Order: sequence, then structure tokens, then C-alpha cells
Amino acid sequence: MIEPASRESSQVKTKWGPFVVTFLTSFGLWLILSGKFDYFHMGLGLISCALVSIFSGDLLFPGGLPEGFLAKAVGFIAYLPWLLYQIFLANLHVLYLSLHPKMLEKINPQVIRFQSRLKSDISMVTFANSITLTPGTITLSVSVDGDFKVHAIDDKSAEGLAGEMEQRVARAFRED
Repeated sequence: MIEPASRESSQVKTKWGPFVVTFLTSFGLWLILSGKFDYFHMGLGLISCALVSIFSGDLLFPGGLPEGFLAKAVGFIAYLPWLLYQIFLANLHVLYLSLHPKMLEKINPQVIRFQSRLKSDISMVTFANSITLTPGTITLSVSVDGDFKVHAIDDKSAEGLAGEMEQRVARAFRED
């Protein structure tokens, strides 16, 4: 008799988990994007985010929250400042390339193939999107087994593609 009750309580947790995560994410975005912090607008935000979370909270997490979700979410949030810094540095590099008097000698477009050590889908997607967000590189394809094809604008952009960024993504999603 005790066992079925414990199953029900764990199901309640998995039902509320997606709702809470969807609500907090959408309300946080509401606050950031609306820029209105009066009672009326925050009340509208609370109501609309609650309704959206009730009706679509299970779309993001149909089977409930995955194991270790909180640790991975914190790791991903900690990864974002480093990624933004890398995007800034890559912007400066592409600016240098485009303004250099001998631009055609500096640019060496190439497609790089490498095997990633990342295993989960979310970490490979994050890695692929991080590469694409960084100016000078574009992820062309990613296979299920972790084979990446990336276009790079020059040799400097191509070097180290499977280096520090991949390690940081692995650390963020607890794959190290």
C-alpha cells in the first residue's frame, strides 16, 4: 500500500516540474522583454504566463523533468557569459578580416570535419549553435554519432573548433 502512494507523489512532482520551469522561463522573458514593472503589466504577465504554462507546460518536457535538470540548467547559464565573450572576440576578428587591406590573402574558407566527444542531443545542439553564433564559423551538419561539419572563414577561426568550447559545453551538461 505504501508503494503506490509514493508513485503518485513522484508523478505529482513530474507534473508540476514542467509547469514551474515553463512558467519561470516565460515570466522571466516577459519581464525582460516588456520592460514594464508596474502592477498592471506584471499582473498581465503572471496571468498570461500561467495560462501558457498550464496548456503547454508538458510540450517541453513530455515525460517530466529529466534527471539532473537543475544542475544542467545552472551549468548552461554559467556557460553563457563565456560564450558571449567568445562571440565578442570573434566579431573583432571578423571585423579585422573585413577591414584588412589584404583581405583576400587573409581569408581562407574551408570545411572542417571532426568527431565530437559529446553524447547527449542537448549538448550537441548547444555546441552546434555555439559554433554558428560565433562569427566566422557555421555548423553545416551534425550526425547522431557526433560527426560535425563546420565552415570556417579562415585558419584562425578553424583552429580549435573541437577544443575549449566543446570542453565547456561538456562541463555545462555534466559530460566531462
